[in-house]
Formats: sequence, structure tokens, C-alpha cells
Amino acid sequence: MLESLYELMGLTFVIATMVSMGLALTLRTIAGPLRNVRFVGMATVANFLVVPAAAWLLTRALSLEGSLATGLVLVGLAAGAPGLPKTAEIAQVDRAGATSLMVLLIVVTIVVVPVALPWLLPGVDIGFWDVASGLVLLILVPLALSIVIRERYPDLADSAQPYATQISTISLVLLMVLMVVLNWSDVVGLFGSGGLIASLVLVGVAAGVGFLLGGPDRDGRWVMALGSGQRNIAAAMVVAAVNFADEPDVLVMIVVFSLITLVVMVPTAAELGRRAKASNEQPA
Repeated sequence: MLESLYELMGLTFVIATMVSMGLALTLRTIAGPLRNVRFVGMATVANFLVVPAAAWLLTRALSLEGSLATGLVLVGLAAGAPGLPKTAEIAQVDRAGATSLMVLLIVVTIVVVPVALPWLLPGVDIGFWDVASGLVLLILVPLALSIVIRERYPDLADSAQPYATQISTISLVLLMVLMVVLNWSDVVGLFGSGGLIASLVLVGVAAGVGFLLGGPDRDGRWVMALGSGQRNIAAAMVVAAVNFADEPDVLVMIVVFSLITLVVMVPTAAELGRRAKASNEQPA
């Protein structure tokens, strides 16, 4: 029952977050940051060159066994976390920029993962639709439909958006609790394997690279840091389920990485939001 609830909360969180963002932002607002050539270029370099390279190097430096190495490389390649707009909201940084970055990274992930993964993991054969189907149906379609509603029926969007935000927040809290409860034994089982250390280092490296390449302004740096530090766990799981069903430790590594990401990135976003709120409340 808990596993079914966990899967339901995962789906609910992704869809509700996309709907909440789509109902709050216009297409012009989302598309604006994508006209910034530097923003697009640095996001691509950070997420599809530096982070995958760091993941691959960590598998060698820590001598991770085959399945754990595969899982780490998968999360290193899969960018565009569906939770990015939510963490940007918590951090009180540019939500439109975060949503634009998420869409950009998801689209590039769909193209890059089937091409790059066989290079990093020889013998792997991944079909384009194996990666794209879940991302398109669960992320891009709800986001696109809610943007259309925002454009055509703004009053309806204004009234519905707070409810979608509430559902997103509640499902995120339940998802975090269930993720820890259901996967605690997997985390404990990785002690001594190097998997926990590799996950923690990769999250730090990814967020740090994003921050450094995020540009001169505070919002841009933190949006890029949050976007790079969080990986697309959904995409990684889809690839793992289709191509590595006989290697359960691949999925274990992905789950453990997602837990480490939550432990690091959500409190970081909350602290950023607290500081932003305190700064705004200071008298001029």
C-alpha cells in the first residue's frame, strides 16, 4: 500500500507542479530566458558535459561496482528535474527562469541520453521513445495544456492555480517521507560501497558548476545551481527499468541519489527563501 501511495504521490507531484507553473506563467515569460544564448549554452555545458563527466570520473575514482556505476552515470546524464520550479519557488528565485531551464534540459535529455549512454556504458542500447515517452506525457503535456488555459482563460487559471500549488506542496512532503521510509534499507545497504559518497559529491559538484556558470546576477546563479544539482530521477528510472531490469542495484543507486538530492537541495532552497524573505522585510 505504501509503495502504491509513493508512486501516486510521485505522479501527483510532477503533474501538479507542471500545472501550477503553467497556470501562473505565460508562454512569453517562459520563452524569454531561452532567447539568452549564454544561458542556454552554459546550461547545456554544465548539465551535459561537466556533470556526466564528473559522474563517470567518480565511478572510477571510488571504484564503484558495475550496477552502482551505471546508476550514477544515468543520473549524471539525466537533467531537467520536474521539481526544479518548486525548489525555485521555495528559494524565492526566478520561477519563470527555472521553468524555462527545466523544459530546455528535459528536451535535451530526451535527445542526449540515448546517444551518450552507450558511449559511457558500452553494450547499452536505448530507444528514443523509451526515454521520451514518460517525460513527454507526464511533464511536457501537462505544462503545455496549462499554458494554453492560462493564455485563453486567464480568470480560470488565476482561480485554479493556488489549488494546484497546494496539491504540489502536500504531495512533495508526502513523497519525501515515503521515499525515506520505503528506501531506508537501500541507503543502509550502500554503506561501504562508495555509493553514498559518490552521490553526495556529485550533487555538490553539479550545484557548484551550475552556480559558477549561472551568470552575474544572483537569481541566475541559483536557478542554474538548483537546476544542475537536481537531476531528472524520473528519466533515469525509465531508462533503468527498460534496460537494466535484471540489475536491481542500478535502481537502488538512483533512489539513493534522489534521497541525497532531497537532503541537500531542499534545505538549501529553504535557506535561500528564508534569507530572501528576511531581506525583503528589512526596512529601506
